[in-house]
Parts: sequence; C-alpha cells; structure tokens
Amino acid sequence: MTITQPDLSVFETLESEVRSYCRGWPTVFDRAHGSRMYDEDGHEYLDFFAGAGSLNYGHNNPVLKRALIDYLERDGVTHGLDMSTTAKRAFLESFQNYILRPRDLPYKVMFPGPTGTNAVESALKLARKVKGRESVVSFTNAFHGMSLGSLAVTGNAFKRAGAGVPLVHGTPMPFDNYFDGQVPDFLWFERILEDQGSGLNKPAAVIVETVQGEGGINVARPEWLRALSELCERQDMLLIVDDIQMGCGRTGAFFSFEEAGITPDIVTVSKSISGYGLPMALTMFKPELDVWEPGEHNGTFRGNNPAFVTATATLEAYWADGSAMEKQTRKRGEQVEQAMTAITEESPADVKEFRGRGLVWGLEFHDKERAGRVAKRAFELGLLIETSGPESEVVKLLPALTITPDELDEGLRVLARAVRETA
Repeated sequence: MTITQPDLSVFETLESEVRSYCRGWPTVFDRAHGSRMYDEDGHEYLDFFAGAGSLNYGHNNPVLKRALIDYLERDGVTHGLDMSTTAKRAFLESFQNYILRPRDLPYKVMFPGPTGTNAVESALKLARKVKGRESVVSFTNAFHGMSLGSLAVTGNAFKRAGAGVPLVHGTPMPFDNYFDGQVPDFLWFERILEDQGSGLNKPAAVIVETVQGEGGINVARPEWLRALSELCERQDMLLIVDDIQMGCGRTGAFFSFEEAGITPDIVTVSKSISGYGLPMALTMFKPELDVWEPGEHNGTFRGNNPAFVTATATLEAYWADGSAMEKQTRKRGEQVEQAMTAITEESPADVKEFRGRGLVWGLEFHDKERAGRVAKRAFELGLLIETSGPESEVVKLLPALTITPDELDEGLRVLARAVRETA
C-alpha cells in the first residue's frame, strides 16, 4: 500500500497533545462501512479495532442506519434527559424481552451519562450508598474509566497519575493467574477480610472485568469468577461486573459473565449497547438495590434517544432469535485461535502467549516493544489494530462481530505478515 502524506496540520497545531489513537494511524479517515475504513485519499483499511469495542456490528450497519434515518426524518425526539419517550420505551421493552427475561436476570435499568466511566461512577456510588461503606476492591491491571472514581479502581499507573490528586477508597487485589497459578485463588483476599488486624476497611463492593481489555486481554476462568461471586456473598460485598467492553456479545454470550453462571449485583454496559457507536450507557442492578433518590445521579445526555433507536434495532436484528449471534462469534473466535496458534508456531521464540474469548484476542511478545512495531507495520499494510497491557506489550484484536470469515482471514494473514516483518 502506498500512503501519501495526509494534511494533519490542523490536528497537530490546534488539537490537544492528549490525542492518542491518531498518532498510530497517521491518516485522515473519511468514510467507513462494515469492517472497512477509508481515508480521504481512498486507501482502504480493514478494521480490527471497532471503535475500541463500540462498533460490534460494524461501521454504518445498514439495518441500524435505516432505523436511525427514519427516526430523524420524522423529527423523533433527539434530546430527552430522562423524559419518557417512545424511543426509550421501545428500547426498554426490547431489552427486557430479548436480553433480561431469557436469561432470568431481574435487573432494574438506569441510564447514567452516556459513557462507560459514568456507568462505573454510578455503580460505585450506588454500592457505597447501599452498604454504607467507602472501600471498593478492584484487581491488578483493571481499567474502569478516566474519571476520578473510576481511576481509583483502575490499575494502570500512567492513567492513575493523570488524576493529579490522591485516588482513595480503592484496594487492589490479584486478578486471576496474577501469580501464575502459584497461589490459591483469593487466599490473600479472604485472609485480610477476616483478620481484624489487617487494616482493610470492610469493602462495599468488588468490581471486576471478566476479560481485562485494556489490561492486556487477561481472561478470568469461569471457576475463578464463581469463587469471587461466592466470596462476595459470604462477606456481604456487592459484586459489580464491568461489561463495558466485553458485554454486548463480544465474548459470545450477550453478557460476558453468562459462561460462569453468576448473577452480579450490579452490571455496567456501554460501548456497543447502542450498536451504532452512539453514546449510551446502562447501569443495571438487582431491584432491592434501587435506593436512589430522584435525580441523585443524573446527566444532561442520559436521554440520547437516537442511541435508543439504534439499540432497539440492534436487539431486534441480532439478539431476538436467541443464540445465533453467540454461535457465530464463537465460530469466528475459533478461526482467530487457529491463526494465533499458527503465528505462535512460526515464531516460538518471539511470542510469549496468546489468549482470548469470542472475538477479543491478545498476542503477547517477550520483547515488550514488539507489539507496537507490529501494530505500526499492520497499519502500513492496511490493518487497524491497537496494543494493550500496562506497557502496551500486547497486540489486541477486536474485530466487529459481523465480520465475514473471508475478512477475518484477510486480517489475520496481514497480522501474521506484520509479525514476520518486525522480527
């Protein structure tokens, strides 16, 4: 692929230095469809990034786009705060009928501000309000958002340092396999909970990702999640599952915790809940936890009705028929796993390991800087991938769930070539 020099001057002179993704993909994107993005010069890129997981159904999905256009053309309500609207009613009814009832999940649904971190903030506030305690336990290499409460339960030192103030009332514990299987699960956690001399304030809640996306694609075993759920119940702590990136079908089932057979007390989703990349978030909780006073947590844009419209269309198109989407995602995941195995066998001295579930996968190298070089070469070859992990040492694959087998194979071949050419 020949890349001409794009005009990036206005971004480099006017936009803040905080910009990040654009530094790894130095072009100016113009349009996108399905799993393809195109820059202003017409160069095509296969997208294995999917808006950091907010585009599970691809760019400008035609079914969702038609529902959105029809709604806007009839002057449907765009901004509704928490007013009752036809768009919100349709979403809530679809969500109850297609997602909650079939899974026997009793949750109430809250609309916080339409971002993942706001969903997390509301979950933390609610847990503290219900239990009357301040401390929340999180896990090593966790990522829960960039606002202060979310950063307090995030592990990444670089992101935490950006807060500029002490991050308090969060206590980290080892994530699954943090000690490479050398220490029994939750030995330390349960010991300090029960020891009156440990210095740990009784936590209100534990917050966990079933697969740590930003933390390096660290996959928690179902039995570890079940043990955590049981520990929370024994110790009178609420279990919060942050499903913002791994929910909405990313790991196969609609919720990533379904495989473990647990029912968290509180669940947060965002990213792909709208289906179309429009800002939207939900905080769900068991009915007995709904102790909010009216307006106690709110947000100007919590009633983003166009997002409700595309979310409803997504549920009807992809989740109304039961398990078809889940089966397809698992099948695509097997395709990725086979390619990862081949890459590892081709470069056994370079690849440390690969891991993942459904359509989220990570490829880790012994050389921590290799992942960045692979991502750079992949971009030059027309593939968009990012890195993750505390030192950006993992290549992260996050393609749309609607990607075709041929597109997936094409991207995996490019990845294999990028690995070879960065040795």
